[in-house]
Amino acid sequence: MQTEPYIQHLHAPEIIPVLCIVGPTGAGKTHLAMLLAEHAKSIGLTIELISMDSALVYRGLDIGSAKPTKAEQAAVIHHLIDILEPTEVYSAARFSKDATRLCSEIRSRGNIPVVVGGTMLYWRAWAHGLSALPTANPEIRARLDEEGKAIGWPAMHAKLAAVDPETAARLKPNDSQRVQRALEVFEITGKPMSILLADSPSEDGREGSSIPAWIHLVSLEPSDRARLHANLEKRFDEMLAAGFMDEVKALRTNSNLHADLPAIRSVGYRQAWEFLNGEIDLDQMRYKALAATRQLGKRQLTWLRAIAGRKTFDPFKPEELAAALDYCKSTLQK
Repeated sequence: MQTEPYIQHLHAPEIIPVLCIVGPTGAGKTHLAMLLAEHAKSIGLTIELISMDSALVYRGLDIGSAKPTKAEQAAVIHHLIDILEPTEVYSAARFSKDATRLCSEIRSRGNIPVVVGGTMLYWRAWAHGLSALPTANPEIRARLDEEGKAIGWPAMHAKLAAVDPETAARLKPNDSQRVQRALEVFEITGKPMSILLADSPSEDGREGSSIPAWIHLVSLEPSDRARLHANLEKRFDEMLAAGFMDEVKALRTNSNLHADLPAIRSVGYRQAWEFLNGEIDLDQMRYKALAATRQLGKRQLTWLRAIAGRKTFDPFKPEELAAALDYCKSTLQK
């Protein structure tokens, strides 16, 4: 049986700590990173950004993923953006390896790596490693997909509850991606996922975890939830005005793309796909996309609040945003 190796960070004592900027969607992570890069340039330093975002890896997912603009990418080197076709799959384990390699390569050039993003499972893999779960089995996954389509994911959830009640209890019946994965793990190993994860209880962010000494973690956490939601609503409407639906229509010309791929399951793209399939109307699409975006932000904040020792700043308060920038500046070391 092949398994994802536990990713160890034996390099930690011998490197300068890496700055990592995290926060929920819409918190202004890219904005802070660009301000820092501008400051670094003014004092003769060069920053290279490493994206920690599960949607930005895909080519063609530009508007709906709030991908850094061409101007931003031209001003500062960005890594792990546009590295895969949307038919491909990226993983937390691969991110950990890529980020670790890139940090070393950037340092070797005399530049400064900064990791920026909000995909917290990627954070977990990079900072602490992953427990030994089996890698995906395409045959089992395809069969579970077909079964889920035939009987519905609530029925698949009931099947999971029979073999792994602990995992089923924390998953929603229609969470096809996670229900499928838990069933797949059970089929491959003969053991419930909850048992396999018992040795790393903080992996899903429900328990506290610490920050390795080799990471400076800056977390942008808006205190005004209503303002954050209003900003997210405004941003989504701007995406629509900028041609988001045309972007998804262009993706749909690729006959190899379908709704079960991780790229198309991304927030916003899933709902746009349903609309273009005729499953929901435009108002429902907008409502569901905004609801999913808010839920994503809530999950990200849950992860973040479980991390002890993070440096927390409210990006909606000018004085705290300035303090966040000052703290980031203090981490710039050669």
